[in-house]
Amino acid sequence: MAMVPSGSGGGPPVIAEVEMNGGADSGAATVRATVVQASTVFYDTPATLDKAERLIEEAAGYGSQLVVFPEAFVGGYPRGSTFGFGSSISIGNPKDKGKEEFRKYHAAAIEVPGPEVTRLAAMAGKYKVFLVMGVIEREGYTLYCSVLFFDPLGRYLGKHRKLMPTALERIIWGFGDGSTIPVYDTPLGKIGALICWENKMPLLRTALYGKGIEIYCAPTADSRQVWQASMTHIALEGGCFVLSANQFCRRKDYPPPPEYVFSGLGEEPSPDTVVCPGGSVIISPSGEVLAGPNYEGEALITADLDLGEIVRAKFDFDVVGHYARPEVLSLVVNDQPHLPVSFTSAAEKTSAAKNDNTSKPY
Repeated sequence: MAMVPSGSGGGPPVIAEVEMNGGADSGAATVRATVVQASTVFYDTPATLDKAERLIEEAAGYGSQLVVFPEAFVGGYPRGSTFGFGSSISIGNPKDKGKEEFRKYHAAAIEVPGPEVTRLAAMAGKYKVFLVMGVIEREGYTLYCSVLFFDPLGRYLGKHRKLMPTALERIIWGFGDGSTIPVYDTPLGKIGALICWENKMPLLRTALYGKGIEIYCAPTADSRQVWQASMTHIALEGGCFVLSANQFCRRKDYPPPPEYVFSGLGEEPSPDTVVCPGGSVIISPSGEVLAGPNYEGEALITADLDLGEIVRAKFDFDVVGHYARPEVLSLVVNDQPHLPVSFTSAAEKTSAAKNDNTSKPY
């Protein structure tokens, strides 16, 4: 896979995000990849980062070159919480307890970029791995469910924000836009990610296929058996490797009541009750399960990916290549950021800087 030199000419190469209709590399190699199945230390982001580093170190010790973490590993997936709304949402009825829950959840989230991102980048560099990490991103007072990408040189590459939160997630998370649907062209292959039920959105998957994705990461919170069918279908449809990472959690991985109360289960579960059984899995482009699914406990699920399998799979079915009919069906992706507020003076400064071919301080 190609690495694009930086503009300075003197530094290490940077990982390029590929454009739509990115081509395939005919060379074949083997990549050792690990999906992490483990629980957040809820409401304790420093401890979660410590745990992440231990798991990355262990995976690197197995020779893994790519390590993929679950959805919302840093910041936590608020399983069982309704943030005071329950099944009936009424903005007119203040939910003071839910607001306090959100304050604590907001405090556990991370800014991107920020000190936690710097630490994650250092982990990727220290253990020489490509790292795909699910986080809760804080921008001002809005939270986003995001995936961050890092390279083995210890650099933060970019992020994907979940485009469409599911059900009650829409109460606590904002919506991503088309500006954060990256696929990175790396020495391991073209890597990208969608989060949980986004993977059920055919047009969003097609956007990744159009960028030539080869290693398709699917951090999730869905542990149902039917999720495995979705992952197998995506591997076959996209002719790509699918790496799905989910948390394995017991009730005791969350704060005890009354600080944190599980709803929708009839009664408060016991500390050892499994509230998310995992199901992390690695699947080949031919639909073969290479590792997992694991429903037994926290685990590192590892497989060797033969990238030649991608070419062999595309011989049968190339969804955006020889099996496409663009004169009948096509997709246009709006990949521009959508900001609620913009300022004309900022646009004028940008235009002036381009005209002068210089960068001017404010």
